[in-house]
Order: sequence, then C-alpha cells, then structure tokens
Amino acid sequence: MTAASRAAEAAGVRVGMPLAKAHALVPDLSTMPAAPAADAAALERLALWVLQHYAPIVAPDPPDGLVIDTTGADHLHGGEKHMLSGLVNRLEASGIAARAAIADSWGAAHALARFHADPVFAASPGDGGAAADPLPVAGLRLEPEAAGALRLLGFSRIGALRLAPRAPLVLRFGPLLGCRLDQLEGRVAEPVDPFRDPELVTVRRAFGEPIGAAETIARYTQKLVCDLCRALESRGLGLRRADLLFYRVDNTLQAIRIGTARAERDEKRLVRLLCDRIETVDPGFGIEVMSLTASRAEPLVLRQATCLPGEMEDADLGGLVDLIANRIGGRRLYRMAPVESDVPERSVRRVPPLAPDDGATWDSRWPRPARLLARPEEITVMALLPDHPPASFTWRGRRRIVRRADGPERIFGEWWKRDAERAAVRDYFHVEDEAGERFWLFRSGDEKAVSGGLGRWFLHGIF
Repeated sequence: MTAASRAAEAAGVRVGMPLAKAHALVPDLSTMPAAPAADAAALERLALWVLQHYAPIVAPDPPDGLVIDTTGADHLHGGEKHMLSGLVNRLEASGIAARAAIADSWGAAHALARFHADPVFAASPGDGGAAADPLPVAGLRLEPEAAGALRLLGFSRIGALRLAPRAPLVLRFGPLLGCRLDQLEGRVAEPVDPFRDPELVTVRRAFGEPIGAAETIARYTQKLVCDLCRALESRGLGLRRADLLFYRVDNTLQAIRIGTARAERDEKRLVRLLCDRIETVDPGFGIEVMSLTASRAEPLVLRQATCLPGEMEDADLGGLVDLIANRIGGRRLYRMAPVESDVPERSVRRVPPLAPDDGATWDSRWPRPARLLARPEEITVMALLPDHPPASFTWRGRRRIVRRADGPERIFGEWWKRDAERAAVRDYFHVEDEAGERFWLFRSGDEKAVSGGLGRWFLHGIF
C-alpha cells in the first residue's frame, strides 16, 4: 500500500501494509494500481498553482508534499497563519485533503505537517525543533530501515534522539541522521530548489562578482524589468504577479513578490513596486544570480489615448492601488458594491478596487448607516410602550437617552434561502441620542413577537 484514504486509515489500513492484509482487514476495500509518474505530475501542477497564488518559492516535496517559503509574500495574505488556513481551505474545497505547518526550517515543517497539524499548525519562531519533540522518528525523513532500527533501540520520539549523544548514533546509522537533526533545528541550511514551469516568462542575470549594495540591486532590478517587459510584449501579455529571486553565495534564496490590480507592462511602475521592497532583502555575503519571473500573466489589451479637445480621460488609479496593495496586502484593499437583498448585511459585497462599475445602486428609500457592524450587537432597551421606539438603550455598558426616532422599517427574512427565515422579522429604527449621535437599531423575532414588542433588540449600525 503506497497511500490510503482517511476512511481506510480509520478502518486500520496503513501505508506500507501488504495488500492481502489490507483486504483481510477490510473485505470490500477499493484499490487501484499506483501511478508514481501521474502523482509526480499532479504534484508539479499543484506546485504551479501555489506559486501563482501564494508564494514565490515553492518546490515539490515527494511523494505527497510541497515546501513553501512564504518570506516576502505572507503579508499579501494577512500573515502566515491566515495564508496557511486559506491555502488548506481552498484545497479542501477542491477535494484535496491537506495539512500544513509553519516552522523556521524545512525539516521541522515537514515533520509537523505530517504528524501534528490538524489541519494547520504554526510553530513559534525559533521553536520548531522543540515542537517536533513528541513526534515519531519517521518525521526525520530517514530511510524506513533506519527508522525501524531506531524504534527497536527505544527511540520512538524525535525528542529522545535530540537528547541522546550524537556520535554513537551517527557512527551506527551514518551521517544522514545527524544531518537531519541539524536541519530540523535549523543549524544546517537546506536550500529550496524553486519549481519553475517552462511556460512562465523568466529573465535572469548572473554576476561575475557577488553584489550586495541596495543601489546595485535596484539598478539590475530595472534592467530585469525591461527584459521581462520586452518578453511579455512579444507574447501580447501583461504582468499580474512577479517574483524577483536572489540566489546568494551561501546557496540560500531571498524573494520579493509584487502584484498588480490589472495586467501591466509599465516599466517605471513595476520598477518602483519592486524597489520599494528591496530593503527587505538580506544579501548576506553577496548575491550571484537574480531572476525575475512573471508567475501570473494575462493578455494585455492596449487602449488608445484621446487627444481631442474637450475629452477627458478617466483618472488611472492603478498605480495607487498597486502601491497600497503591495504594502498592506491585496485582500485588505477593496471597495463595496451593492447586492440585491433587503437584509442589510447581505446587501453589500467586496469587489476589487478596479472592478468595472455595473451601474447597480442601493435603494435610497430608507437611509443606511455609513458604518455597519460585522455582527449586530445585542442591547438593553426601555420603551414607553412595547411596540414603540426605544426611549433609552444601553450599548457596551453606556446608557443613551433617545431624543429622536424614526421608524419602524420592517424587513423580512429571505424565505427562499432557508426555512428558518420564513418567520424572521426585523423592525429597524433610526434613533438619535442626547449628544447628537445617530444609531440604527432593530427589534428581532417572529412577526407576532415583534409586533407585540417582545423581540430582542440589537444595534446594527452607526450613522
């Protein structure tokens, strides 16, 4: 058995088990011949997808994994943890069971992802080796025979190996064991050979003498951008995402990733975006090769600029959007667009900043607050009569006296989405307190409770 599904593992089937034994455990077990070549090709396709969407340095980790260096790209996804969770969730939605871990070293991340993550785990900086102590020795990427011999000697956990004297173990099992322990703890560098699809447009420069000054790096960055734009122009493409890799003399990699809101071949704009992040690069003892790849490119349709009097071109916000998005992350930059729904929290959606305007607008019959809370917050209300607007309400520990109120605006649930909304009713009130602050409150419940003033009260927005 070279692989087993979660259902098979729950039934007792294990990788490496003879097929006859697996059938004896599960008589109706469904099996198929292994296809290592197809698996390797699928792993490369997955690596290309991760390269285009998540990180500039990705490499297959056969037979069933990927190693991803998130340095220089995690800020574009809200941080490493958000990036990892988003990756696993998207794979799960595509039918691919996945587990992932973040650690300072490839060895620690490999062990944690396979034997600890459920489905994700993030080790504290500098704590990857200690986090792997409770894991089995199979997490060290040793040969099966060596791992089995270590278990026979009583070394069932990585932590026991880390505490044991190194010399006798290396003498008996060879230098690979010591190397794997050092790689786990980050003492020995383990360079990642980044995956590159031959279809991706790539330009590179090798230097006779290593470079390290920021001005020199910026100068060659500009030359690489010019080369890349010419290559993209010959294919009729524009750049959406670019990865600038720095190969250092100590055989390690540094990377910068930038993205654009739409396909671009503006050399000045791309150079500025890349040079803004040069300060994050540590050249170490020098950089001997620089490589620039268009990890995501799209057809670029050129527009004719107008020169007729009286005709004004629309302002190009692309440069500003790209500058902000590459500093704070593209997911944090968006604009709101209307959705046809009476339920307030469903009447808005996030769209890219430069998404075309479809002409849709919000209904202006009733005013809506400028700030809508992510979730309505329950409040305590006093009213003169059960079905009247509130005379006062308490929100976040502060009591507010209502001086003016307008409403109610009755909103029903969307019964066609689920049965629970058939009887859902909200009565919204626009109220103003003594200080002149205006709030959007609603009374919630079924129609009978709301009409009788028995529903629960919530604050949903602030004008």
